[in-house]
Amino acid sequence: MSATAITKSPRTAAPRARVTEGRTTVRHARRRMIDPTTCERDYGPEEIEFMQALDHYKRTSGRMFPTCSEVLQVLRSLGYERVSAG
Repeated sequence: MSATAITKSPRTAAPRARVTEGRTTVRHARRRMIDPTTCERDYGPEEIEFMQALDHYKRTSGRMFPTCSEVLQVLRSLGYERVSAG
């Protein structure tokens, strides 16, 4: 293993402290989960409907990371369809 190899910490690992320029920072083993529905942004009704439909699909299918085809399926279930240009 080279000196530049990166190893993944187990989820149970304690946070590691690091001192940089006199400051101490703490790195956590896991990234914080960010839910886009809780961000401070005003979503339109169509965006909210899509997020809720996608969340419903994830929960009912048990697939937290749907494929592009599955996202397209959710969009079609909401009534979206391709409109030909011209």
